[in-house]
Amino acid sequence: MQFRYSEWDPTRHGSKKTTFEQLMDLFEQLLQYTAGDAEEALRWMNKLDEKYGLTDEETGMGDFIEELKKRGYLQEDPAEGTIQITAKAEGALRKRALNDIFGQLRKSSTRGNHKTPYAGAGDERLPETRDWQFGDDPHLLNVTDTLSNSFRRTGIDNWSLNEDDFVVHETDHHASMATVLMVDLSHSMVLYGEDRITPARHTAMALSELIMTEYPKDSLDIVAFGNEAWEVQVKDLPYLDVGPYYTNTRAGLERARDILHRRRNKNKQIFMITDGKPSCHFEKGRMYRNAFGLDRRIVNKVLDEAVMCRREGITITTFMIARDPYLQNFVRELTEANRGRAYYASLDDLGGFIFEDYVRNRRKRVR
Repeated sequence: MQFRYSEWDPTRHGSKKTTFEQLMDLFEQLLQYTAGDAEEALRWMNKLDEKYGLTDEETGMGDFIEELKKRGYLQEDPAEGTIQITAKAEGALRKRALNDIFGQLRKSSTRGNHKTPYAGAGDERLPETRDWQFGDDPHLLNVTDTLSNSFRRTGIDNWSLNEDDFVVHETDHHASMATVLMVDLSHSMVLYGEDRITPARHTAMALSELIMTEYPKDSLDIVAFGNEAWEVQVKDLPYLDVGPYYTNTRAGLERARDILHRRRNKNKQIFMITDGKPSCHFEKGRMYRNAFGLDRRIVNKVLDEAVMCRREGITITTFMIARDPYLQNFVRELTEANRGRAYYASLDDLGGFIFEDYVRNRRKRVR
């Protein structure tokens, strides 16, 4: 047998992207950095086009913008005279985030799509069998083994069935998970020349898309926190951005715990993405704040919340995207109080850490 090698030609194998696909890829990337601001992303694209010649005489940037409108990714607001992305574009951003990141439970009565090591009344039939028990689903009946038991007991001439003959397949239990993702939107997330909010926003979109598509029986709630804490809808994720906020970690945990209290799932967890120390909370209607170090008055309130979560069976996993030793000591205290987990993640690794913990590490909880 002989082999003949030639230079790879993408056009022959159908893998070459069209001009629109190439521009769309860049547009989606820029939207990640502009917090969903379509006009700013398009201004950046025009500057890149001027410098690098992204378009040609046949297909200009104006044609690309019109095509985005035609395909339902952009819409104009006549009253404001602005251009905005649509729900279709928001969904495309979530799918892109999922592909970017994902390309790399305690036994629950609420059925879901996460396998657990428990056998019993679940959704997926296993090859292993056991004797029938009252209440077993008849669809799980192993007909071959059941008839074999009957014939061995009675023979062909006097064939009959009784309760002891029946054999059913074992099944996997499937547990559902309720997760609250807390995202720090304090001002420090863009300080010191480092963009920390973009990977946090990117990860939130990816995790929401993963759960909606792969684990639809799970729940994911997003809580943003700064001076206060508030819930964020999935459709709002592309627009998450920092503000002139302190870090009210206590309020974030309180809001997350309140959400999980309303969820019926037995498996409950909080993922917290933060880069800094708690620096404020409210006392008797006024904000107490201190941005110049770890204030025990503030820290102790956060630790109290961590203990409350532990008592309610809620595990806190902290994803720390800062390397300061004294901040890591705070995270260590928080983790010990909750008996949770902590990761000291770089910005590049943040999504991978969260996905690995969500999809794999949670299985340790159900054993």
